[in-house]
Amino acid sequence: MKIDVVIPNYNGAELIRKNLPRVIAGLSEYLGKIIVVDDCSDMLDYETLKNTIEEYGSKITLLRNDKNLGFSSTVNIGVKTASTTYVVLLNSDVSPSKNFLKKPIEDLAQNSNLFGVGFMDESIEGEKTVKRGRGIASWNRGFLIHRRGEVDKSDTFWISGGSSIVNREKFTKLKGFDSIYNPFYWEDIDLSYRARKAGFDLMFESESVVEHRHEEGAIKKHYSKFRVNSIAFRNQFIFVWKNISNSGLIVSHIVWLPYHIVKAILRADLAFFWGFFLALLKIPNILKKRAQQNKQNKIGDQEILR
Repeated sequence: MKIDVVIPNYNGAELIRKNLPRVIAGLSEYLGKIIVVDDCSDMLDYETLKNTIEEYGSKITLLRNDKNLGFSSTVNIGVKTASTTYVVLLNSDVSPSKNFLKKPIEDLAQNSNLFGVGFMDESIEGEKTVKRGRGIASWNRGFLIHRRGEVDKSDTFWISGGSSIVNREKFTKLKGFDSIYNPFYWEDIDLSYRARKAGFDLMFESESVVEHRHEEGAIKKHYSKFRVNSIAFRNQFIFVWKNISNSGLIVSHIVWLPYHIVKAILRADLAFFWGFFLALLKIPNILKKRAQQNKQNKIGDQEILR
């Protein structure tokens, strides 16, 4: 079985140059195409990336966006170019261990309803290595709150868009990552949630190990803390307004909203208000997408949150 890999790039040519040998070694006999999609990086970075990829010949396909689109759109372009049943999604700052696909492929073969499998993400954070990859979440004070889960179980609330393997047909059926979340954050939680509501399964595989150096990624290097926080708040609102259909949860969100606004005022959190304003601007698009999603839903919010 051959498996294609999609790697988005935004000014991360050196990361890709460093990690490509481990990606190829990790795929071993499963290696199909490696599809690198450049999200309109600076020309110097793009030229470096192009020179690196030329060294590998036909093993790697390089695509380039005419303008900077963001993570969701860039990954979707890569998946559309893929042709294999399963597609591995890797960030440019992720490097897999050898034979990291053996267990996920077994998992997918045993369960035809699996949308995807998340990898064990050994996250390098300063001088610490934190084991991530299994996500848990709960509804609290009108919002979905997601956090790291212990990695000794296989169930997961979401799988990461930068370290997972997905069924390409199911990914395409759900129209992939939603570009409304561009440039980043919440798109993988959103897709995982939509997959669950559509009746598909998700799984975390602790034996599939990748190393993830978050500090070296594009977000930390190219975006201010204020902009990152604003986007995170914006997308948190978008997730609720687009995905939550249970009337009790909707009422909870409305009732708790004044509380969150007052707290943001007291801590002078301008990023919260800017994120809220940016989310309000997208309400027409959110409502349109909400209506489209409802046609695919088979499972309710409460069942998923339990």
